[in-house]
Amino acid sequence: MSVVSNPIVVMKRYEMKYIMSPEQTEYFKKSVEGYMKIDKFGLTSIASLYYDTPNYRLIRTSVEKPPFKEKIRLRSYGIATDTSPVFLELKRKAYGIVYKRRVQSTIPLVKKFFDGDGDICAGGQINKEITTFRDYYGTLVPACIIIYDRIAYFQPDGDLRLTIDHNPRYRYDELDLTKSMDGNSLLKNGYTILEVKVQQAVPLWLSDILTRGKIYKGSFSKYGEAYRQQLLKVK
Repeated sequence: MSVVSNPIVVMKRYEMKYIMSPEQTEYFKKSVEGYMKIDKFGLTSIASLYYDTPNYRLIRTSVEKPPFKEKIRLRSYGIATDTSPVFLELKRKAYGIVYKRRVQSTIPLVKKFFDGDGDICAGGQINKEITTFRDYYGTLVPACIIIYDRIAYFQPDGDLRLTIDHNPRYRYDELDLTKSMDGNSLLKNGYTILEVKVQQAVPLWLSDILTRGKIYKGSFSKYGEAYRQQLLKVK
C-alpha cells in the first residue's frame, strides 16, 4: 500500500457548543467583529463520513455521555474525488478536553486502510494510534455522513477559534463523499451551531457576549443527533 506523504495534525483543546436561533446568530456575528477575524476560506461546505461498527457501538457509547468517548471520521471540503485530499480524523474527548489526530490521505487509501491493508500514514505515533483504534474495534464501516456550511473565525493574537455551522444536515444513504452535499436537516430552519475552541480559558469579552445574547452552552453531537433522528424514523 502506498502512503500519501502529507501534514499530520495533533490538537488538544477545550470545545464548547451552543445552539443559536437565527436572531442569536446575527447578534453573535456582529458582536465578535471587533475581536475575531473570518479565516481566508470564508463560508466552506464540509462533509464528514463517520465510521462505526455494524451495530453502531461508537455512537451508542457516545450518546450515553461517558467521561471518555472516541470516534473516527473522514472529512472533505466540498465534494471529494478519488484524487482530492481528504482528512482522516481520530477524535477523543476525556473530561471535557478534546484530543484530535488528523492525517491527510485519499479515499482509495482510506478504503484500503479500513479493509486492514497497511498504514494510513508514514509510520510514527499518529499512525500507531489510528491503526490501534481500527484494530481494537475490528470491522469499521461507513455509518453516517454529516454536512454543514461553516464560517470559521480566528483570534489574531491568541489561540481562540470560533466556528458557526449553518444548515447542518445528515444522511444514512449514499455513504460516499464523492456523491453530493445533500442531507436531512439536523436543526430547525435557520438555527446554527456555534463551537468555541480554546486551549486555555474563555476570554471575558466572549463570556459577556454569550451572556447578553442568552446563548447557553449545551451538549450536542451532530452524529449523535443524526443517530437519534434516524432511530425515530425507523421506529
